[in-house]
Amino acid sequence: MAQLWKGAPVAAALTEQLAARAAELAGRGVTPTLAIVRVGERPEDLSYERGALKRCEKVGIAVRQFLLPETAGQEELLTVISQINRDPSIHGCLLFRPLPKHMDERAVCQALSPAKDVDGITSGSLAAVFSGSGAGYPPCTAQACLEILDYYGYELKGKRAVVVGRSLVIGKPVSMLLLGRHATLTICHTRTADLAAECRRAEVLVAAAGKIGAVSAACLAPGQVVLDVGISVDEEGNLVGDVDFAAAEATVKAITPVPGGVGAVTTSVLARHVIEAAEKASR
Repeated sequence: MAQLWKGAPVAAALTEQLAARAAELAGRGVTPTLAIVRVGERPEDLSYERGALKRCEKVGIAVRQFLLPETAGQEELLTVISQINRDPSIHGCLLFRPLPKHMDERAVCQALSPAKDVDGITSGSLAAVFSGSGAGYPPCTAQACLEILDYYGYELKGKRAVVVGRSLVIGKPVSMLLLGRHATLTICHTRTADLAAECRRAEVLVAAAGKIGAVSAACLAPGQVVLDVGISVDEEGNLVGDVDFAAAEATVKAITPVPGGVGAVTTSVLARHVIEAAEKASR
């Protein structure tokens, strides 16, 4: 039976540290503030938003929500981004993606001020992740994977890591973060030939395809640590990951559940980035 590497204790440890830093900022008259920008009402976004609101409240971060209908035009969204850029009381911005298909997502992301890009969506932040410079902020979900591995004492150096997924939101940045910790890396995707064989060779398997069942029982092997980053809504309306959880629980060494795994830590990483941005802005 696999160990469940839950996100709650990881998030609790981070929250305790961040609350102290937020209190120190408050003592100097600075209220760390996050802007949440959401277009439409995708269930996955609403779930993450609820978690982010709860985490920010626990830490001491104020939140301002900018909510637009799915039919909103791109110029309307860019106006909101511009407003956030100009407001010195807002220290970070969370923009939910993917945006509706009628919008140019890349153009919207690049419109955000790099100083307020606390979720690694601008080209400058991503370049920093790929170069390993340490500047900017990596995408929160990608960083959350490493926070979980650190909390549970897993040493990545020299380990064989396989990432299933190649998006700029998770797959590519988490790959670079793993490589930065000296893991030996393979990046796969849903079109990889014999995906199951590639996955079985992994000691650390990160499932980030965003597709229910992308990592089947055939992909799993004893001794693996599996980080399930996927989050989808099944036909019954339940939140589920990319991994066949029942098969994993019976096979691997450890797995993060969905919900209650990586997502719980992601909001804490987001909060840390907002605190850091507030600290930088108040120097």
